[in-house]
Amino acid sequence: MLPLVAVICVSLAFYLFYKIKSARTRLPMEKKWLKGKSSIALGVFVATYGINQLILFQTTTTFIIGAIFIVIGGLSIWGGFKVYKHFLPLAIEEAKHKMTSH
Repeated sequence: MLPLVAVICVSLAFYLFYKIKSARTRLPMEKKWLKGKSSIALGVFVATYGINQLILFQTTTTFIIGAIFIVIGGLSIWGGFKVYKHFLPLAIEEAKHKMTSH
C-alpha cells in the first residue's frame, strides 16, 4: 500500500510540475507537448488512486467507483501519450528553430 501512496504523490507532483511549466512557456508546440506529459501524470494519479481504493475498501460501491477511476485514468494516460508522441518532434523542431534564430 505504501508504494501506491508514493506513486500517487509523485504523479501528482509531476502533474503540477508539467502544468506550471506549460503555463510558463511561450512556445506553442512545447506547450502542447508539456500538456500531454501532464495528462499522463494525471492519468497515473487517478488510476493509482482507484487501485488504492480497491485495496483499502472492498464494497460494491468502491469497486464501481474504483473501476471508473481506473478507466478514466487509463484513458487519460492513453490520450496524453498520443499527444506527447505527436508533439515531441514538433517541439524539438521548434526548439531548434528558436536556437538558430537567436
